[in-house]
Amino acid sequence: MATATNSWHRSARALAVLALLVPPGPTPAGEQARRWQPDAFERARATVALANGITLGYVDVGPRNGRPVVLIHGFTDNAASWLPMAPYLDPRLRLIMVDLRGHGRSGRPECCYTRFDFAYDVRLLLDRLRIPAADLVGHSLGSIVAQTVAELWPDRIRRVVLISSTGSSAAGCAAPAGEPPFDWAAFRGTVAGLKQPLDPDSTFMNDWFASPGAVDAGFLSREKREAAAIPVRVWLAVVDQSMTGTDLQATLPLLRAPVLLVWGGKDGIFGTLARCSLRRALPEATVEIFPDLGHNPFWEEPRAVAATVNRFLLGTP
Repeated sequence: MATATNSWHRSARALAVLALLVPPGPTPAGEQARRWQPDAFERARATVALANGITLGYVDVGPRNGRPVVLIHGFTDNAASWLPMAPYLDPRLRLIMVDLRGHGRSGRPECCYTRFDFAYDVRLLLDRLRIPAADLVGHSLGSIVAQTVAELWPDRIRRVVLISSTGSSAAGCAAPAGEPPFDWAAFRGTVAGLKQPLDPDSTFMNDWFASPGAVDAGFLSREKREAAAIPVRVWLAVVDQSMTGTDLQATLPLLRAPVLLVWGGKDGIFGTLARCSLRRALPEATVEIFPDLGHNPFWEEPRAVAATVNRFLLGTP
């Protein structure tokens, strides 16, 4: 396990890298450019051995005394998933972007990949970084993990942002004609037939990362390469243990923190039924739907989604 001195050096390195991540420069529209440099982001990545034996990758940037926000990526993504949106988040925030187990720079154990395993890793990371309480921002699988952390350890969580999330049960909800629910069984069958090494430029990978709106090509290429590096056994373990047959309704009443729900109106994975089920479970939640965006709205319109998150967390535009 790293010493306190090593932890300080990692934090100092991350702060130094942050100065390189958001270079000034006008865009054609005259707006200040806000793009984090992927190579500098990679240099800011660190790993830590958690108390449960899992090695977790993460990036920790922003003021040490800033409000801590843990950002939890979706299935087959990684900490760099937040590259498009993070530069638009309020600079007063301390951003802790994690690689879930099995993803990115984190360990890939044979077992286990339930939402509770992922959530416990996040809790232990907060302990390791000596953060008593934090906000959570989760996307897709990461939103399910964020829900679970907030449910199990409510004293550690202030506010929760769930992007492209679900309440799992469709009871009492109806989808428009022509909008079938995502078929996880068919998806699993396709994944089970994949051969390693995975081809990041395959039709399967292009379809999996497709969005109705434009996404930066260089960023998307990196994401596909990272996903292709995940063993098929991990893809299958996550689908089987966290994405299929998961009962979220039983524990959602335990989520007491203020919640912001964000969706793209053209989300092909968590569509109308998912939105209905979660809104029914969390009737007091703030809701923002971007009608023309898909499952990864913060990749398509990072500035707009970040503004929504900033308002919810800090009351700022």
